Amino acid sequence: MNFRSPHLLDRNSSALLVVDVQQKLVPAIDSSNEVVAKSKQLMNAASILNVPVLVSEQYPKGLGHTIDDLDVSKATVVAEKTMFSCRECQPIFDFLENESIQTVLLCGIEAHVCVAQTAFDLMAAGFKVHIAVDAIGSRRPTDRDTAISRMSTHGIAMTTAEAAIFEWCESASASEFKAVSQLVK
Repeated sequence: MNFRSPHLLDRNSSALLVVDVQQKLVPAIDSSNEVVAKSKQLMNAASILNVPVLVSEQYPKGLGHTIDDLDVSKATVVAEKTMFSCRECQPIFDFLENESIQTVLLCGIEAHVCVAQTAFDLMAAGFKVHIAVDAIGSRRPTDRDTAISRMSTHGIAMTTAEAAIFEWCESASASEFKAVSQLVK
């Protein structure tokens, strides 16, 4: 068989969007260490596999920029916003359109506010949306869990960072397999 399910992430038609993992927000997030570690893992894998990385920052003048643990120097686009959704980040949407990106994988914070609103707006704009559930967080676990349930109920795909990485890689025969498999050890 020579077909691949459209429900799997394809590195040639998807992008990673890192939502608001910022200096003054991260310390307040439940399980922030895991959210940051998994977001970093996704960013590193995206770099290895040539998946574009897009980054949003919610009002960085007040909330600080993306934390230093996440190297945004390799990001294709870093966009500031004041709206909770990334819907107002025209550079992100311009990039997605210009590059014919069909699927967006989201990670970041807060799950029930900026991530969820971005996911729903991306879906309304015609994108397939995936959420790396181990790479999103909120201040309270109930808010995170409710956001996951709500997004899933409305057709947004839930995955994990590791599953996404191996879907992007697709095969152990891929030249990048060894490098990405080191990321998940």
